[in-house]
Amino acid sequence: MLEELLTKEEGKILEFKENTKSLPKIIQTIVAFANTAGGTLVIGIKDKTKEIVGLSNVLEEEERIANAIADSVSPLLIPSLQLHTWRDRDLLLISVPHSFGPYYIKAKGIEEGTYVRFGSTNRLADASTIVEIQRLKEHKYFDEQPNFDCSINEINIDLAKELFAKISKKMTDRTAKSLGLIVQHHSKEVASNGAVLLFADHYREFFPDAIIRLGRFLGKDKAQIIDSQDLEMPISIALDPIIAFIRRHTSVAAEIGATRRKDIPQYPPAVVREAVVNALLHTDYSIKGASIQIAIFDDRIEITNPGCLPFGLSFEAALSGISQLRNRVIGRVFRELNLIEQWGSGLGRMISICEQQGISPPKFEELGNFFRITLYQGVNTFAVIEGWQKQIIAYLKDHKEILPKKAQELWSVTSRTTSSRLKKMCEQGILVEISTGPFDPQKKFSLRT
Repeated sequence: MLEELLTKEEGKILEFKENTKSLPKIIQTIVAFANTAGGTLVIGIKDKTKEIVGLSNVLEEEERIANAIADSVSPLLIPSLQLHTWRDRDLLLISVPHSFGPYYIKAKGIEEGTYVRFGSTNRLADASTIVEIQRLKEHKYFDEQPNFDCSINEINIDLAKELFAKISKKMTDRTAKSLGLIVQHHSKEVASNGAVLLFADHYREFFPDAIIRLGRFLGKDKAQIIDSQDLEMPISIALDPIIAFIRRHTSVAAEIGATRRKDIPQYPPAVVREAVVNALLHTDYSIKGASIQIAIFDDRIEITNPGCLPFGLSFEAALSGISQLRNRVIGRVFRELNLIEQWGSGLGRMISICEQQGISPPKFEELGNFFRITLYQGVNTFAVIEGWQKQIIAYLKDHKEILPKKAQELWSVTSRTTSSRLKKMCEQGILVEISTGPFDPQKKFSLRT
């Protein structure tokens, strides 16, 4: 388990600490892990170099941290504390489960002591984030909540019926209620937030920031814009206009075969569609002052939506096919309209399509309170081209790890050349070194995961 963690970089669910001197920051990390998606904190490893230094009195440190968690975190949080010894160095692994609290530092109170995880950093949660955590604890979702400002009469039921009729389905009052478009509030039926976003003609009266901003820029930055468009329409009918804008501003190559011409889009249509649907489906529409943005550059497309991954979901889980909807009403309607297929398969399918076509895989990022998918054109720029690199990668796929001496044998080069090559592969992000330091005689290397 430890060596597997060492092949990874610090991020949303992993952090390394050299020691316990900064105990308050350790507690912050534990709270942030619990509130966001769970995580593991390894103490006894330098966070920058991943040099394993160990702890001088690991039992004492374990007790100290356990007491600090019990005394300073509310509500009660019970992470798993495990002792590990690696080459005579003692380490402490703290595995924190995700659970809807919100968890906070008692001395600071819920408003000033609630932390969440953004990338490899801990951030103080704002009021809207705390509300979202509390809402999810009660298994309530923003788009399921009643919208008291919008009357049911303002929902364009004819639009809903038309969209359902196109796929030979009927939209009835019963269907609307089962999908969560109409909800019961006391003795009154009310439109949900999801119904407003999906089918209200004047939805911007209630969600003024729910605009989709499209832009085509000259070159590789936003210094000069060529074309732009702001889509102001219910999200149930936004997909086709977005795809049309992207298609208009991306090229199509022609491959002439023996009998017919084959058009090859600059970006795989299925990947573009999946990325756009992901943004529409997973945007946090409760965030004020932020909109979905789609930026087309000469070399890439960036699709950015308000709202990072839903609380409780990590990149690893999302890529493995685990689904956690932020918007259940929108998700149900998209599913009924055949806009999405299998739950949770979108990100992995995008990667698979790009790999099949020899295109660089999409880049997924959490940028503060936003989620971005970047699509690249052309061949995979990250492909390994040197034959000596392929030798090591092939070996590691079978053996998981390699010693420098074994690498030298495979390459039939000097030890100096071996060290230089291994260092280069680490710098390229292909390999990760597992050692107690730069001069560790037992150092070994694994593929970075």
